[in-house]
Amino acid sequence: MKKYQGETGHPLSVMQYCPKCGHAGFVVNDERSKKCEKCGFTFYLNCATAVAGVIMKGESLLLTRRAEEPYKGMWDLPGGFVEFDETPEEALVREVKEELSLKIRVKHYLFSQPNVYAFSSVDVRTTDLFFRCEVEGSESFVPSDDVSEARFVPLREIDVQKIGLSSIRKAVTFLQNHREILEK
Repeated sequence: MKKYQGETGHPLSVMQYCPKCGHAGFVVNDERSKKCEKCGFTFYLNCATAVAGVIMKGESLLLTRRAEEPYKGMWDLPGGFVEFDETPEEALVREVKEELSLKIRVKHYLFSQPNVYAFSSVDVRTTDLFFRCEVEGSESFVPSDDVSEARFVPLREIDVQKIGLSSIRKAVTFLQNHREILEK
């Protein structure tokens, strides 16, 4: 991460007052923290955790089309943010159910990628965890929540330039070049 100097888009740029005492002297401490000049409280910005499901049907990967910004209309993988009270695996099961009304079983962890998720003019840093999943029961799905469309696309035919998020592009490219990781 580059050195934070109060630049627009950095998540700390929107924090103008100390969250502990309310003092306006809440100043840059380093690239991932701000410190209150009055009470000494230091707020550290840590990355959020997000999950993505790698769901295969033969040689095809399940892609979802984003219904909302950022990257509205671009391809993605099913998934989303991990809530405070759940494991990444639980979050992925919940997110796939919300987005596709699809019941899945998480088979195993594949890899992770750092990401920057632009949300309301703030760049949220995330660590995206990728899991191999299997559909339980019916493979029919109904796009909803923040997904406008979903379909299985042959892995080798996916144009990664039509994928919005950089971590998802990198992950799909990796899967295209390392198909053996899916055969565990």
